[in-house]
Amino acid sequence: METINYGIVLVTAATETEAKELALALVQAQLAACVSLFPIQSVYTWQGQVEQAQEWQLLIKTHLAKFPALEAKIREIHSYEVPEILALPIQQGSAAYLNWLATQVKL
Repeated sequence: METINYGIVLVTAATETEAKELALALVQAQLAACVSLFPIQSVYTWQGQVEQAQEWQLLIKTHLAKFPALEAKIREIHSYEVPEILALPIQQGSAAYLNWLATQVKL
């Protein structure tokens, strides 16, 4: 199994409620096999100002061929004008986990 076909997509959300809504929508649409959520503190520049915010980080496990549809679904739901949506390829992984991932995110 070529692991380069699979990836982790990083997305931040403003609230736990929004993060859960995104996670459920992506898994139910079979755009993600699994989404892990955890609270984070972010520091960033927005419109020329340094900002600090409590956010929720989503780690989305998916097949990278699903990225265009996944991105569209995130943009449909997300409250941010410019949400973080970054895909990172999985270079190596447990064969059993990657097989499970493949069964959850059907092409």
